[in-house]
Amino acid sequence: MFQRVFLTALVAGLIAAVAVFAAQRIKIFPLIERAEIYEAQAEKAHVHEHGGAPEATEWEPAPGFERAAYTLLADIVAGVGFALLLAGGVALAGQHGYRTDARRGLLWGIAGFAVFTLAPSLGLAPELPGMAAADLVQRQVWWIATALCTALGLGLIVFRPGVVYRAAGVALLLAPHIVGAPEGAGQGAPVPPELAARFVVASLAIAALFWLVLGAVGGWLYHRLEHRGG
Repeated sequence: MFQRVFLTALVAGLIAAVAVFAAQRIKIFPLIERAEIYEAQAEKAHVHEHGGAPEATEWEPAPGFERAAYTLLADIVAGVGFALLLAGGVALAGQHGYRTDARRGLLWGIAGFAVFTLAPSLGLAPELPGMAAADLVQRQVWWIATALCTALGLGLIVFRPGVVYRAAGVALLLAPHIVGAPEGAGQGAPVPPELAARFVVASLAIAALFWLVLGAVGGWLYHRLEHRGG
């Protein structure tokens, strides 16, 4: 089983990562580059207004090949990591009689999109460089809590029959959003609303592509390996 999970995660994660990277190069990179222009203008205006030297910035990959290489590497790491979670869930469900193929893998992919992208983005939408954001630790805690609640809620609704379990699942889905995500503080760069909206739409669409490819390829490959006894 470990061999099936690892091989499925490796292949599906790599394929999904390459597909996402290609989409990011077309849709995401140009939006980030435009946002960085507004961010630089806002920093210059702040220095001009308040005086003093510009604040030191953290290291980041240079535009061009370096940024593309680091983005691809991050996509591969994330792809294989999420694929391990997905394949592990498929294997665990298989121990209880649930079988997976490409079609059912798509359903797993949709669930992954809901857990790790859609639900958290309802409170913390994808942000362009320079936009005002809440404290990083607070955002991370809320994101993790939201993903866990969504995963547990969906699990109770899908895998545990009974009104009580389904009601508990719905409550878990709603809980993080009732509590609310941390709000941004301070003044961010004046990024045009239409640019920010395009970034959100593109980010969600590419994330959906990632999870659909991951689910379909992972489900198909896991089924083939299981059928062959691999």
